[in-house]
Amino acid sequence: MSSNNRLAYWRANLRLVAACLVVWFTCSYGFGVLLVDELNQVRIGGFQLGFWFAQQGSIYIFVALIFFYAWRMNRMDQQFDVHED
Repeated sequence: MSSNNRLAYWRANLRLVAACLVVWFTCSYGFGVLLVDELNQVRIGGFQLGFWFAQQGSIYIFVALIFFYAWRMNRMDQQFDVHED
């Protein structure tokens, strides 16, 4: 792998990690702490949406981000020809 290709791969990886962290932060801290009063106006299954994000929603988002990151990294590995297959 050339030096330019390595640098492009690393930059793409960092962009993906940064995007995942922004989504995680927004859902866990933003929705569960900062916007909890506004989200508590909405109810899901009898529970306030702000409470749901603080207790369960953040965990579901985090698990979804793990699967998304693995799927996207596999595609990125194939794109940069560093896959293990």
